[in-house]
Amino acid sequence: MMAPSGSLAAALAALAFAASAQHSQPAQDEEYKSSIVTAGDIAPPRVVPPCPPGKCRFAGQTVTVLMAKEDQAGALREIKAEFEAATGAKLNLDEVPLQALFASFMSDLTNRLGKYDAAYAGAWWLGELVAGDYLVSYDRYYNDPRFPKWDINRVLPAPRRLLSYAGRKYMVANDHDGQVMYYRRDLLEDPQHRAAFAARYGYPLGVPATWKQFRDVAEHFNGKDLNGDGAPDHGLTMHLKVGGQGMFHFMSFSAPFVIGPHNPNLYWFDPRTMKPLIESPGHVRALEALVDLVQFGPKDMLRWDLHQSWDLFLSGRAALAFTWGDLGGLAQDRGSKVRGRTGAAPMPGTTAYYSVPEQRWVNTAAPNSVGNTTGGSWAAVISKYSKAPEATYYLFALMATREKSEVYAVRGWDGIDPGRTFHFLPPEGTANIDVYLKAGWNETDVRDYLRAYFHNFNNPLQFPYLRIPGAYSYWQALDVHLAEAVAGQLSPQAALQAAAVDFEEITIRLGRDNQRRAYQGSLGLPR
Repeated sequence: MMAPSGSLAAALAALAFAASAQHSQPAQDEEYKSSIVTAGDIAPPRVVPPCPPGKCRFAGQTVTVLMAKEDQAGALREIKAEFEAATGAKLNLDEVPLQALFASFMSDLTNRLGKYDAAYAGAWWLGELVAGDYLVSYDRYYNDPRFPKWDINRVLPAPRRLLSYAGRKYMVANDHDGQVMYYRRDLLEDPQHRAAFAARYGYPLGVPATWKQFRDVAEHFNGKDLNGDGAPDHGLTMHLKVGGQGMFHFMSFSAPFVIGPHNPNLYWFDPRTMKPLIESPGHVRALEALVDLVQFGPKDMLRWDLHQSWDLFLSGRAALAFTWGDLGGLAQDRGSKVRGRTGAAPMPGTTAYYSVPEQRWVNTAAPNSVGNTTGGSWAAVISKYSKAPEATYYLFALMATREKSEVYAVRGWDGIDPGRTFHFLPPEGTANIDVYLKAGWNETDVRDYLRAYFHNFNNPLQFPYLRIPGAYSYWQALDVHLAEAVAGQLSPQAALQAAAVDFEEITIRLGRDNQRRAYQGSLGLPR
């Protein structure tokens, strides 16, 4: 895609798609690899038998998948032999740097080359890909008994919505992204810290339910030795490098400042006019709060990628974090200093939010909490120009089976996060705790982790995921301006005003009427 015109064109071009360097398989991707922990050896079982000689349904066909570069190609390399033996087809994995993934797939589609049968896509790609009529819906294959069976209704409601677009199924369930808060359980339960915190802040130390409480906890622990090595540590960890997914974290952080019962949907644009809403008072207050938190983490956070932030927490040097499900899994792996100490909870809320339709602040009696599906929710989409669409669907349906998904979701290294009923423990779901314990999880950690994600995905208020053409460009512009605010180059208000100007330029370039129809459709509004 073309970069927006205007004063940020050079900066955005220099990012070279880095601002969409979305949540990928962190322990295997060359840029999102934790240096603190090493992966375990749990592997999923075989699900389908080899086909009889001479009766292989897809013999002679080749499936080529475009994916982000990973060490050993992750779960796809792991399933290659089983797929080839069951179908007679060959599987090729074309790995590119994560920043080039979207551009490579779009180039293949727009030129109708058919080099790739499928790509591992971020969920926000669907607005672009469906509008361009570039994908094959798998509706026709889903109930066909000749393919491995998986149940889309086992996916919890919030992540399930990302698998379809305009009433048709396009993404085969795989990864289920969302962000929650992580905290050091041992620190919050420590009697000395509890006494000191209560004396200073006037209320008991506990799991933060609001971003104000999160700030207090971060401030309390900042500068204290949290891992016993005699050196001062940090209240929180974030990664704030431009091009390093900062815009995703702002989305989850800011949601309860804007979204609430009086305003469940309007965060990005006015659906009647496509006027940007990103500079509303709620967004500004959220960015002011986020910028304020920076003082409680390492100064190097301004230059950090995702793995560097995770490593600080995994080494026991931060009390708080908010990020994807990978961190909970990585905390259980060999080398982690926080196994058995890592609690998780839904993202904190606020005691007031700005209702865009009413143009006023609304106070809430209880913390205003908003669920999210922030991130890529990485899953396969099938190219319209695929020469082997059925074999391609077979591959990803196999990965989506319960037997495979149960194992993927317990591993930190493969980047595949939980989101289906069989990932969660009773009474919320049907998972067996032994699956997690055999994979090395601490029982208290996993119960906290799964409870946090279950409530996140089932929250009736959900952050509105942007899936329209140009979503990448809008987010890239936002990322640049968020970085300017965090670095102190612009005030939060000025940064968001600049983002709104860029949003408007992108909308004009793509066509206001087209964007309005797409946005209304994404919200389920009549067009």
